[in-house]
Amino acid sequence: MTQQASYDVLVIGAGIAGLSAALRLADKASVAVLAKGPLTEGSSLYAQGGIAAVLDSNDSVEAHVQDTLKAGAGLCNEDAVRFTVERGPECIRWLIDLGVPFTKEEQSDNDIEYHLTREGGHSHRRIIHAADATGRASATTLERHVREQPGIDVLENHIAVDLVTSGKLHLGDNRCLGAYVLDRQSGRIKVVRARTTILATGGSSKVYLYTSNPDVSTGDGVAMAWRAGCRVANMEFIQFHPTCLYHPEAKSFLVSEAVRGEGGILVLPDGDRFMPRFDERAELAPRDVVARAIDYEMKRLGLDCVRLDISHKPADFVKRRFPTIYGKCLEFGYDMTKEPLPVVPAAHYSCGGIVTNLSGKTDLAGLYAIGETTNTGLHGANRLASNSILECLVFAASASESIATELESMEPPPVLPEWDESWVTDSDEEVVVSHNWDELRRAMWDYVGIVRTDKRLERAKRRVGVLRNEIHDYYAHFRLTNDLIELRNLALVADLIIRSAMERKESRGLHYTLDYPDPIEPTGDTVLTPPG
Repeated sequence: MTQQASYDVLVIGAGIAGLSAALRLADKASVAVLAKGPLTEGSSLYAQGGIAAVLDSNDSVEAHVQDTLKAGAGLCNEDAVRFTVERGPECIRWLIDLGVPFTKEEQSDNDIEYHLTREGGHSHRRIIHAADATGRASATTLERHVREQPGIDVLENHIAVDLVTSGKLHLGDNRCLGAYVLDRQSGRIKVVRARTTILATGGSSKVYLYTSNPDVSTGDGVAMAWRAGCRVANMEFIQFHPTCLYHPEAKSFLVSEAVRGEGGILVLPDGDRFMPRFDERAELAPRDVVARAIDYEMKRLGLDCVRLDISHKPADFVKRRFPTIYGKCLEFGYDMTKEPLPVVPAAHYSCGGIVTNLSGKTDLAGLYAIGETTNTGLHGANRLASNSILECLVFAASASESIATELESMEPPPVLPEWDESWVTDSDEEVVVSHNWDELRRAMWDYVGIVRTDKRLERAKRRVGVLRNEIHDYYAHFRLTNDLIELRNLALVADLIIRSAMERKESRGLHYTLDYPDPIEPTGDTVLTPPG
């Protein structure tokens, strides 16, 4: 790749959303896929549960729509929900045709059908899955096809620094022209020009100290889009997954919601089952309800964790249904067929993000966004389980259709200025980056977590403000590194989450505040607009 490489489409992010879009565009355009690390290293790879879609004759689009609206606590965009749900089955068929090995089961008449499971908030079994490693099965299948496509360049170990816009370069009407990109191996910053750019960078949960997400989930897309002038919405709605394995060496290991869907129950150390006291749906209540219940019991009793018990199910069933989870727990000394697993909540999914329409278009011409980095209106105030990969697939398809049409009349981008490093030096104080990283994530966990108050949010805003000033000064004087780019993005995302949370004077969905414990009507989205 040259410093001024030019493509029809630049896809920033290599999870299921990004790879799906690249693959759908491969025969229509020249495509580059940017991955921060190895291809597919991201949240998609670790998704265990499955993909929600109407695939059973006893289920219906309307039922899936209503389940999604109910989980979204009054903030879903119903048009976006119907758009997504209606297109789900076709997207599943597309994955099946690509060879994703979804789990099958033999029916009574000897026909083989795909096994569908049920998760919290769903009224029907509609979660298609590949055992308990659906993300890995889907991502690696997409990766194989992407690597086979001659029209796709894969740029691994590259991280986007910022989007390039014509407005800032005084080149006419404002639009996205590509991105400045750091080659993590050479340390050189390159220019990648593109007629259209897609942000598929995933979520922001590394802004919290405890998270189920891999290290790459640093809110890069939201931060870059904001700096480029795009609105963001509903950033206050961070989903905390109720059940991450509690073990000092079990970094970010998620115990899938499907364990509860198949009969797992949550208990206190004395064996007391507590979820029926909080919700009639018990363990199958939406994640925000379950996470708050666990948080409440842990604080009430001074516990380090609670326990998730599926040992009452036949051992062969547990091993067959959850081979990945079973094997990983054994590595940490827990046999889930014989004993409960210690679990705690952890930041898991960002329901808000870059504002887009149903084609993935952002406020900036030439810039699309898909997947977890967006706010499409599908999730509202709380994501329904297994609607996340569905959203990635549906909006990758719709964005690809729109881009293919636009490319027919779009001029190639002009030659862009090179990145100027003439005023920076190598840092001799890398400890500043690691210290600020740790302080930022601890402040967010302590003050902007599962339960919030005005005082906690005000304290967080002051501390994050100081950190952002320090990071800005550091960014201006020293040569860029991967950690500095991610820290800069995380600090901005933290500020946007805090600002959004301070604007919402009610408790709704994933946003719960002791100062405003009840919802208010009418309600609406929290939309933030960049200055200037």
